[in-house]
Amino acid sequence: MTHDEYIGHDASGLAQLIRAKEVTASELLDLALERVSILNPEVNAVVRLMEEDARAAAERGTPTGVFAGVPFLAKDLGNEFAGHPTSAGSRLTADIVAKQDTELVRRLRATGVSIFGKTNLPEFGLTPYTEPELWGPCRNPWDLGRTPGGSSGGSGAAVAAGFVPMAGAGDGGGSIRIPASCCGLFGLKPTRGRTPTGPFRGQVWRGATVEHILSRSVRDSAVMLDATHGADPGAPYEITLPERPFAEEVERAPGRLRIAWTTKPTLGPEVHPDCILAVEEAVSLLEELGHELSETGPQIDSDAFAHAFMLMIASEVGADMNDAETVLGRRARRGELEPVTWALGLLSKSLSAREFSSALRLLEREARSVGAFFEKHDILLTPTLATPPAKIGELAPAAVEQLQLRILGLIGSGRLVKAIGLLDDIAKHAFDFTPWTPLYNVTGQPAMSVPLHWNPDGLPIGIHFVARFGAEATLFRLAGQLERARSWAEQLPEIAKSILKTQGTAL
Repeated sequence: MTHDEYIGHDASGLAQLIRAKEVTASELLDLALERVSILNPEVNAVVRLMEEDARAAAERGTPTGVFAGVPFLAKDLGNEFAGHPTSAGSRLTADIVAKQDTELVRRLRATGVSIFGKTNLPEFGLTPYTEPELWGPCRNPWDLGRTPGGSSGGSGAAVAAGFVPMAGAGDGGGSIRIPASCCGLFGLKPTRGRTPTGPFRGQVWRGATVEHILSRSVRDSAVMLDATHGADPGAPYEITLPERPFAEEVERAPGRLRIAWTTKPTLGPEVHPDCILAVEEAVSLLEELGHELSETGPQIDSDAFAHAFMLMIASEVGADMNDAETVLGRRARRGELEPVTWALGLLSKSLSAREFSSALRLLEREARSVGAFFEKHDILLTPTLATPPAKIGELAPAAVEQLQLRILGLIGSGRLVKAIGLLDDIAKHAFDFTPWTPLYNVTGQPAMSVPLHWNPDGLPIGIHFVARFGAEATLFRLAGQLERARSWAEQLPEIAKSILKTQGTAL
């Protein structure tokens, strides 16, 4: 197979070629590894290789499963692979080796994917950009001076650069949808509880975080969700099973949907004109397709929501630090964590049980109000992000904030961290970039970013769609319709095609 043929297929297409014996799993693995070796020094999307495991699986003969033999990269957070470390993007946890596969990893393996490496991410998956001190910044294949988003930024960059047709991702505040928008990909966050979190966790970030993939095609996302969804033993809740396979929904007409749309940010103050234009064009397209559009959106107390969300995250970071300390058998050292993470850990120590429970209750009340909005609407449409992909370093704390955080870390007072309110200021800066996505992690509703627009600078702008709780089928039907009406399959960054010029098209 040639490189242009490899990047010209989605994962489902490659799997069909393997089943037809037109290409082997070993050949595809060779192509994927060559692309990583040539392009990763510039993109920095892959931080660990698991080549021996993938090679051994490929050499055992024709694999089985819906994606048998298709190269795959996993995010280095959330899912553990027996015998391999899970860094979580942190120096503290960089060398902690997993003793067993998590349930989602077990299901991924059952699809037959050839898992040959892990992708870059921010420390503990905390930020909407991927610039960890441990691994260094990951760069957007559409513009190497810009972020691929976060926290699944390495996975987004890897798919956009053509390393793999799909990669593992998780979403706790937008971490599938953000890189989907930044990298020109399809990214669906499933409903809370749709994919398993066991056997070590029940709710991740109090149920805000859900695992799935980033892909170039809608059908790959649907086929993978068919293979991985469903509760596992001891799950804290189960949701209604789909009426039919999600893969079938992609081909079905969505019918006439009641679609609310808005460009008014839920959490931030301003929206870039490119993102507004992208939504306006999407509204026109949807009207042409026969849907009913109305300009409106849910209303929440944005300041109270942002503060409560940060308190929840701070508490979870503190728990993550405790878990790591238990495994390591010692206390975490300040130099092993980035200043923001360390400050969140300090803040978690100063929070009372009353504050934590009150924050969760506020988030739950906002979720209830959003649920009422969807009684009258099938879909909500917004920009995925408030701006095009940000420049590397643009979203990180400013130098003065970094200095303040380091001083606070030296003092070691969580109460002082809380009193100064510096972390709220940093969170506000992040929410200015992601004003819509976190709300639907709290509500648990399924949401997706669809690559329908590129701005004059050639940067992708994602369109964000949210459906009712449990209604992934509605999103897949709509996404399939949009993909047929405005295909993005041919949209590839130049760096993904550059290997054809520098290395030739044949391996």
